[in-house]
Amino acid sequence: MLRARWFLPYLLLAPGMIWLALFFLIPIFTLARRSLQEGTFAGGFEFTWHFANYPDVISQFDQQFIRSFHFAGIATVLAFVIGYPLAYAIAFRGGRAKNLLLFLVILPFFTTYLIRTLAWETILSDQGDFVSALRDLGVLDVTDALHISKDGRLLATSTAVVTGITYNFLPFMVLPIYVSLERIDKGLIEAANDLYAGALGAFRKVVFPLSLPGVFAGSLLTFIPATGDFVNAQLLGGPNQQMIGNVIQVRFLQVLDYPAAAALSFVLMAAILIAVLVYARLLGTEELMP
Repeated sequence: MLRARWFLPYLLLAPGMIWLALFFLIPIFTLARRSLQEGTFAGGFEFTWHFANYPDVISQFDQQFIRSFHFAGIATVLAFVIGYPLAYAIAFRGGRAKNLLLFLVILPFFTTYLIRTLAWETILSDQGDFVSALRDLGVLDVTDALHISKDGRLLATSTAVVTGITYNFLPFMVLPIYVSLERIDKGLIEAANDLYAGALGAFRKVVFPLSLPGVFAGSLLTFIPATGDFVNAQLLGGPNQQMIGNVIQVRFLQVLDYPAAAALSFVLMAAILIAVLVYARLLGTEELMP
């Protein structure tokens, strides 16, 4: 009986551990081994501990790495600026419409990622109604001067790519922040008001610090997939907006340079991990506890 009790937790963990082994550990090991090979697709690849693949891909595609983190960082900040007030309004002012408002937040997920991005391609097209209206109003002249658009165009610009990324990942920012705000004890806010904190003071001293776990989670859920995204850059950008995800896709599927593509994937994962650790350190781990 005692032996069965000791074995039961491990039995319950077994399905998850098997899943992780099959679909995470084994693919990661395969990718790592592939990144240390050399050769060609036609002549075959050979495992030779070829660590030179890593500095080679970093020096060759450093601009794409920088651009990916740049676009993802801007999109994360924009998602926070848009998503936090939205989550706050739903949590504290939503009333009986909370469920409806949350449904509207996730409603874009009812269509595929590709379709949503293609919709933005149509909206930002040169002859589309939206861009034509901006051109007639002279807005594009101003945005050209501010380097938001280029030559009267929004499509095939960095603005278009960042807009698409922000839109596609915005719900990943809103929902975690909403959960953190919803869990805040309203009595704490009332206590702050009783102590003459005022609405702004209560938000700064009580609401925002207690919502930091949601901000942290939302930032990661937005930044990490945005860094490796390639669909928005491919459909909404041009050659000068290519991200590292586009390079990895081309290396895997077109050039068939598997070692370089695998090395790029590992460098990207390592860079994201370092960025997340630095962000967690700056935010303060004690603030991340729910």
